[in-house]
Amino acid sequence: MMNTTVKPAKPANVGKAAQQGSGMNPVTSWHRHRGLKGALFGLPFFALFLFSFILPFLYALWKSLFELKYSGLGLDGPHPRFAGLAQYARAFQDAAFWSGMGRVALFTCVATPLIMAFAAVEALLLDAAKRAAKKAYRILLLVPYMVPTIVSTLVWVYLYSPDIGPLKRFFALFGVTVDFFSPQLLWVSMANLLLWVNIGFNMLIMYGSLTAIDPSLYESARIDGASELRIAWSIKLPMIRGTLLLTGLLSMIGMLQLFDQPLLFRSASPQTVTANFTPIMTIYNYTFSAGGDYNYAAALSVVLALVIAAISAVVYGVTNRKGQ
Repeated sequence: MMNTTVKPAKPANVGKAAQQGSGMNPVTSWHRHRGLKGALFGLPFFALFLFSFILPFLYALWKSLFELKYSGLGLDGPHPRFAGLAQYARAFQDAAFWSGMGRVALFTCVATPLIMAFAAVEALLLDAAKRAAKKAYRILLLVPYMVPTIVSTLVWVYLYSPDIGPLKRFFALFGVTVDFFSPQLLWVSMANLLLWVNIGFNMLIMYGSLTAIDPSLYESARIDGASELRIAWSIKLPMIRGTLLLTGLLSMIGMLQLFDQPLLFRSASPQTVTANFTPIMTIYNYTFSAGGDYNYAAALSVVLALVIAAISAVVYGVTNRKGQ
């Protein structure tokens, strides 16, 4: 008679439990390894963001809590003294600072939609162009953005010059006298400069998003009889809505921080462009004027940063709600 031994069945989950207990799950290990590699790729960005934005903001916040005081006859120089929120109370009562803020905010409401509209049209035209034309026009449209801001501003100040600028002589041929630095045309002159500089960068981002759209959507629309204009309005622009929002926010933030252009325009028209023409110019004057008030300038910088953050959050929230 044959002697047989029946082995007890091994539970199905024993191997999995043992594998998990020993930490040898290859899928989990692979996911952790991939996550670590992704974190290492993002580390340079976060390090640069920390040292370029977060730490300077915290330092400005700390400096804004102090004020410079002279002791005795003031012969030993000023020394910092904790002032709490006194600098912020002074900032909210600074009429020149808030006047510049309102001036720049109004300009932003006009210039930003123009930049976005022109950039979107250029991106759509570039996307519809032939392959050979795309390469040539893409570089050509981006050239103004690659020119340094100071150089481009100096070029346009020369073009606007009432003494040696060619634009004045051009309009004189038609019997029209134009003063580009007058209070009536100053913002128009500055908007033209900013449009020339910023359209190419926004166009490039929008064009990159357009190239990521599935071409089969266009083919289906053409089969249904849609024109190229209808495809651009009903398919292309809605598909890059996130990019439009991003570029709009970046343009708006840049406009609220206007400094280089007004500062150089001030050299040509000091009567129109005052020392407190924009918030950044006010901060600059408090920082680098004789006996600079660094602590108050730091408080103004913090206030400006918070205002820009609040406006950006409101605009982002409103546009997201409309898109839902």
